[in-house]
Amino acid sequence: MNPIVLIPARMAATRLPDKPLADIGGVPMIVRVLRQAQAAGAGPVAVAAGDPEIVAAVEAAGGRAVLTDPDLPSGSDRILAALDVLDPAGERDVVINLQGDMPFVEPDVITACAGLLAEQPACDIATVVGPEASPADRANPDVVKAVLAMSPGGREGRALYFTRSTLYGDHSIWRHVGIYGYRRDALVRFNAAQPSPLERREKLEQLRALELGLSIWATVADAAPMSVDTPADLAAARHFANTIGGPP
Repeated sequence: MNPIVLIPARMAATRLPDKPLADIGGVPMIVRVLRQAQAAGAGPVAVAAGDPEIVAAVEAAGGRAVLTDPDLPSGSDRILAALDVLDPAGERDVVINLQGDMPFVEPDVITACAGLLAEQPACDIATVVGPEASPADRANPDVVKAVLAMSPGGREGRALYFTRSTLYGDHSIWRHVGIYGYRRDALVRFNAAQPSPLERREKLEQLRALELGLSIWATVADAAPMSVDTPADLAAARHFANTIGGPP
């Protein structure tokens, strides 16, 4: 495999505008994500940016960014546009899509996602799940649940479905983490397709992949990485940054 890690980011987030540049312990959030991805060593890393301000912040930190059309509808569209600029010859056969709002994602979570594609030849798209934070997650529509057919050993499984709904039974759930590893041809096929009926119903684009017949596998992380989507999330991230300390 010859992977590349791409981080889509844009300023116009509905719940937390300008969040890629939100200061977390003296470091813009997008730069924290960039550094975690670089530490993973899974491949070269670049930011697929929807705005020049993001490009400037990444380049000021010594990273690489590609300015993409701000009107692109999704992160997968943005990474495909950046990929066409960074690798027009198609040498990178695996693309890791790392969300730009996970400033403390563990590097080994990224490498595990990439490794799943190497371990499972039938896997078209790799992703990550973590254990529920509390039983309240089971009925929370903001928590995306992954329904998996687990392999022996319980550290990875083939995805059967993803849902925002409450799952039947009083059992713990797998909480989906928005990291994806695509085989390049699967990414191209996924992006060429229109949103599917289940995707529109659940507002989950990974269901488009399942309806296309693409195989999704998930690896289990010890904990779901912190995601910053709201002002409250940002406050929690700043508190955590202060707790762990270290240079900005």
